Amino acid sequence: MKLNKLISVAILATSVTAMSAHADDLMEKAKKAGLTPIPESTTELMKLIDDPQDPITDAKVELGKKLFFDPRLSRSGLISCNTCHNLAMGGDDGIPAAIGHGWVANPHHLNSPTVYNSVFYTAQFWDGRSPHLADQAQGPIQAVPEMAAPPNLVKERILSIPAYIEEFKNAYGNDVDITFPKIADTIATFEKTLVTPSRFDDYLNGDENALTDAEKKGLKTFMDKGCSSCHTGIAIGGTMQPFAQAAQYKFAHIGDFKGDERGFVKTPTLRNITETAPYFHNGAIWTLEEAIKEMGSTQLGIKISDQDAADIKTFLGALKGRKPTIIYPQLPEESDNTPRPTFD
Repeated sequence: MKLNKLISVAILATSVTAMSAHADDLMEKAKKAGLTPIPESTTELMKLIDDPQDPITDAKVELGKKLFFDPRLSRSGLISCNTCHNLAMGGDDGIPAAIGHGWVANPHHLNSPTVYNSVFYTAQFWDGRSPHLADQAQGPIQAVPEMAAPPNLVKERILSIPAYIEEFKNAYGNDVDITFPKIADTIATFEKTLVTPSRFDDYLNGDENALTDAEKKGLKTFMDKGCSSCHTGIAIGGTMQPFAQAAQYKFAHIGDFKGDERGFVKTPTLRNITETAPYFHNGAIWTLEEAIKEMGSTQLGIKISDQDAADIKTFLGALKGRKPTIIYPQLPEESDNTPRPTFD
């Protein structure tokens, strides 16, 4: 089954060969700190990411992938979901503030977060305003600073492309109502499969040799300094947390983002963090060492030494995951009735 291949290629690419009868003390400490591995079993993973009311299928994933890469979902016909969440670049765009419609930077100077592993977040967007991926997927398509496409325009474009209509019928049945929410839901179904298990997961799943001694030292420092108080769970982030608890963030003047009504900000996932610079909600910090030190000051009220920052960075490298194989899709051709791009 193609779906199993898409998800399992990352999970099963590296088999665990060195298992011990008892996890070591550090492994147990990590689990007690709330650090949770991505399951080795595809069956167990599907229990976490699938929705019985809208189950993941090969047809939905393939259609969602095409929609994710299709720039015709934007008003200009130039911007796709992959523009800001580039799957070849760690799932983000590698720039401080997202560039959207009209080549304009995000007016709040917000950085594009990675889409990899976002299925594990308890809240979406920096201010946590969306509860899940399907709801989140609707936002950027409509937002004027991003894809700037009204729902009716997106629906009209999709309905004007005969091959898309057939793919929706194949995925959902002949009586499918191709609405804007259904289009976004299908994109979210594809995004759910963007899971990247790492050597750290292998370690927490019982392979004591999956991490080097230096990475284990960094993991211990990571926990001892208090980093795991916010960067926890299966996403190693993805929850809403108070920001700037101990000191003012030194780049708070860049952009006007203040978090939600409580001042809480979604904690970024640390998975694949070595690939997703620049860091923080406004993309103001470019190196992991500086980001680690700033977190120590801002969140924990401590000074993190150069050595401790280097040790933590070494551990974070073990969170680089095995990506699912994504083949760039050939998109269906438009018709004479397809609404033309506009740039206003």
